[in-house]
Amino acid sequence: MLKNLNVNFRKFMEVIDNCEGGVYVITQDHDKINLKSKLSQLIGIRELIADGRVEIENLSFDLLSDESKVFRFLIYG
Repeated sequence: MLKNLNVNFRKFMEVIDNCEGGVYVITQDHDKINLKSKLSQLIGIRELIADGRVEIENLSFDLLSDESKVFRFLIYG
């Protein structure tokens, strides 16, 4: 669970955009939102942000290297 992450959302999305494979948020309703999709970013991402903090329940990655890249950013900034 990745609730209330204190990260710069713009930089977080830059890291997501630099991933080679797909990066997905799995919602409580088991919907899979592709974070690399610009349409998903416009429509659904605002729900992941509360008071300027990122609230993500579950992330899924196509590539292990992308998972490492994102979690490294989340830990070290």
